[in-house]
Amino acid sequence: MRNAGVTKEKILDAAMAEFSAHGIAGARVDRIAAAAGCNKNLIYIYFENKESLFITVLKKNLAYVYDKLPILTENLPGYAAEIYDFAMENPQLMRLLAWANLERQSNVYREREESIAQKLGELEKAQRAGIASDWLTPASLLTLILTIATAWSAANPFGQLINPVAPGYRSELRQTVVDAIGLLVASSPSR
Repeated sequence: MRNAGVTKEKILDAAMAEFSAHGIAGARVDRIAAAAGCNKNLIYIYFENKESLFITVLKKNLAYVYDKLPILTENLPGYAAEIYDFAMENPQLMRLLAWANLERQSNVYREREESIAQKLGELEKAQRAGIASDWLTPASLLTLILTIATAWSAANPFGQLINPVAPGYRSELRQTVVDAIGLLVASSPSR
């Protein structure tokens, strides 16, 4: 039984690399099996099919993200910095999330929706408490925080395209994220 657990983990690691590079449609079970050093049939025994394997990989990694990055409403610029650090340190996961969004894996959206609803509730409380400006809805605020924080990640089509050398200046980019979110949550536009 111990070997089965080790083999499953090898398959999940190989699947993470394969799915983040190719998405579900482009991923090949043969390549996953070869990278995991196992027989292709084991993948079907353990995970039934390629889609189920993708969902397992995504859920495993999302659980890690949700545990590691709870929202910090008392310090939204610091929260954005943590998201930035995580996104820059985990390019495979960022690409996997992009593929999940592109391929609309609805089986994992319920868990993501629960996490997002919790974050939106926390932001709404922060706005009522005056910690964050209320000129944006909680949904708009969370979207902007996450978008700005992940602008230079492997999954964003613009950050590195517009400024290809930017990833070489991670600490400066991190400070830009912190400053931008600080301005966003502290002020309201003149109308």
